[in-house]
Amino acid sequence: MDALKATGGFARQQARARRFTLGVPRSFTVAPDGSRVVFLRSGAGDDPANSLWVYEVASGTEREVASARAVLGAGPEALSPEERARRERSRELAGGIVGYSCDRPVEHAAFSLAGQLWWVPLVDEDGTGAAGADASGAGPPGPPGAGQRPAAARPSPVRLPAPAGVVDPRPDPLGKLVGFCAGPALYAVATAGEGPHFVLAAEAGNDGEVGEPRAEHVSWGSAEFIAAEEMGRSRGYWWAPDGGSLLAARVDTSPVGVWWTADAASPGAHPEPHRYPAAGTADALVSLWLLEAVPGGGRRRQIGWDAERYPYLVSVQWVPEGPPLLLVEQRDHKACSVLAADPASGATEELARTTDPAWVSWPAGLPAWLEGGKLAWARADRATWRLEVDGELVTPPGLQVREVASAGRSLVFSASSEPEVVEAWSWSPTTGLRQLTRQAGVSSAVGDGPVKVVASRTMRWHGAKVEVHVEGSEPRALANLAETPVVEPSVTFLRVGERQLSVGVCLPKGHAGGKLPVIMAPYGGPGHQRVLASRGGWLEAQWTADQGFAVVVADGRGTPGRGPEWEHEVYLDLAGPVLEDQVATLQAVAEQVPELDLSRVGVQGWSFGGYLAALAVLARPDVFHAALAGAPVTDWRLYDTYYTERFLGHPAHHPEAYERSSLLRLAPGLSRPLMLVHGLSDDNVYAAHTLELSGALFRAQRVHSVLPLPGITHVASQEAVAEGLLALGVEFFRQALASPAAG
Repeated sequence: MDALKATGGFARQQARARRFTLGVPRSFTVAPDGSRVVFLRSGAGDDPANSLWVYEVASGTEREVASARAVLGAGPEALSPEERARRERSRELAGGIVGYSCDRPVEHAAFSLAGQLWWVPLVDEDGTGAAGADASGAGPPGPPGAGQRPAAARPSPVRLPAPAGVVDPRPDPLGKLVGFCAGPALYAVATAGEGPHFVLAAEAGNDGEVGEPRAEHVSWGSAEFIAAEEMGRSRGYWWAPDGGSLLAARVDTSPVGVWWTADAASPGAHPEPHRYPAAGTADALVSLWLLEAVPGGGRRRQIGWDAERYPYLVSVQWVPEGPPLLLVEQRDHKACSVLAADPASGATEELARTTDPAWVSWPAGLPAWLEGGKLAWARADRATWRLEVDGELVTPPGLQVREVASAGRSLVFSASSEPEVVEAWSWSPTTGLRQLTRQAGVSSAVGDGPVKVVASRTMRWHGAKVEVHVEGSEPRALANLAETPVVEPSVTFLRVGERQLSVGVCLPKGHAGGKLPVIMAPYGGPGHQRVLASRGGWLEAQWTADQGFAVVVADGRGTPGRGPEWEHEVYLDLAGPVLEDQVATLQAVAEQVPELDLSRVGVQGWSFGGYLAALAVLARPDVFHAALAGAPVTDWRLYDTYYTERFLGHPAHHPEAYERSSLLRLAPGLSRPLMLVHGLSDDNVYAAHTLELSGALFRAQRVHSVLPLPGITHVASQEAVAEGLLALGVEFFRQALASPAAG
């Protein structure tokens, strides 16, 4: 394809650099005493293997303390099915050490690599600081300027005894035990090498040691599918502050239907089963139990709440500032309850309740305890998400709270007054509300003490600028090893129409005038915002524009950043409002940007964006003249319970909402070029969506194209696939929009 050679090979560069996420510092933990910051980073902008690093605040140096390559060598990383699923749910693009967890003083960390359990000191035996060592003790050099200790002084990671397939290791707060999941069981092992690992919780036969029939559908300590995919809860167990016990989720998936994925390119391979809770069907049964941190879990006590009314366990927190904190939610999403649990009795007490006639929601990271046992929660007030502490509002109207990153001595959170700009803020009882960043981009901060890590992305520089902020001193930058893109985006931000829709427009570099075919590239649905003042989010749009297009990206009703009333505009209709806003955007932008040729308009997207792209040409062929739809949801009855029923209700109660939002009913009306692209191993939006729509189009004798991707999941991150899809889109629209569309 000619597009592969264009613009200095951007398509290949972006695929190799995993959308320029490699080499960027990420996943920060700040020690409570402010002495060190722990983070992950790969060795270069094209190196997918993350290593574990420590930044010493006193010396201003950073050191690699565990290297993925030292453990794996040059061989491939073997992943268990559970680890592959965790990475798919979290949209993980890198490899190596992709997660870690520390003890309370942040003196040790646990991580899994190739299914093995590792334990690494973050400070020397004399307590003077972390020593840069890889898993072999060899200590590869850090980035320029990073201090190094003699190899003999460097403590090395230790492999702890564990069964194969370790996922989600987490040390107890005191660092004496490490809990972890392997298969369906929850285990622990002593960090001092005192004996083998032992079972904390397992159904009969699940631990491989009990000779009873295996309870195949029950797991302990892991997040069920919808928790990891939709709720943002990727874990299933939580240590007590004293390390003597823990709370663990027991998940029974036996009521959930089995769906299958298969690699059509490997007909000899067995299909893979998945317990997938489609809209209107049964969810997994989730309960929460207190376990003693002794072999076999010791005594067990169930934590009780009205699970029939609130079946969804959304989040759990157990910190020294208060009793265990639970957030539970109704299946119809119209109410949620914040509960405090009594570990001694298993009883729970309601601390707060939120209701809404559409659906309840809240900023991520809440609820949370502050020092002194103060409860942080959120309230929808005057179309604004506002923070409240012990029932008192502490943020003003108009400041949309996005996410709480740290809680303890203070609340550290991200918020915005304008949807395109997100800044870092803090609140504490002593200092009140403070704005931490003024970058006019997208910023976040971690750490609720005098030392914070601040990451900022703006339109002025590429990638994330990550700095350690210490009160009373200048910020210190962590090394960012990401590649520099060969594309430099030039974006015009607009507010258009009576709803003041947020829009970004990219034209070809050096375009001297004249009409251009248009490609709209929305996501357009709940949960994701595209129009942000962050340069990295516009690279692909600019590259596409440079191939001879005007690219328009718009966030309509239902997208984040404009408050609860804006988000609720799509209740019981995921088609009408989102499509109306794309049409209104196109017409309003054309009045301000005369280069747009409205007789040649294409639309493309992935996931919800793929749904919206297909919807556009099916429902409004008078406006949209070609569409490329990647992994589209075509029938919402085939998508999961938690997401779908939040917006459309239960299909038995609101069948009209599902019919209104379905693409299948529109199939006979297709009159424009439509290409459907889908990974055949997608276990989030199953390929059945594309196959059903293609079948409906075929029966209606409507010409269309289908590109199946064997072995590809919802995250098409493989270099050749990612590169090919980008170039394919340009070639498709060059042909489809070569001449003005007939009326």
